[in-house]
Amino acid sequence: MATLKTLLTFMLLGAFLGLATASWIGPSFLEWYNTAPLGAQTVCDLPKVIQGITADLLRYQVYGTLIGAGAFLILGIVFVVSRSKKQKQAQQPPAATPPAQPGPAA
Repeated sequence: MATLKTLLTFMLLGAFLGLATASWIGPSFLEWYNTAPLGAQTVCDLPKVIQGITADLLRYQVYGTLIGAGAFLILGIVFVVSRSKKQKQAQQPPAATPPAQPGPAA
């Protein structure tokens, strides 16, 4: 079990660092990649358009991350509470049954 937790921790850390790196480097790379070469004419200011679109994309990614984290926090709380209730019920000793009373002799 400890091995699985360690692997999961590393996977999540790698995913977070990858997302952070892509979010930091991505807009600059897209701006550089889509800048018109010298002498070429463009109809719009493409670097500003790309920066705006990328900023919007990143903002929506943050919103989605926060909403997902909040929703799963609530689900996690519900799961933990229901699980603790089940564990408390399982730990309680069964109620003692009253001893059998002898019936009338036939």
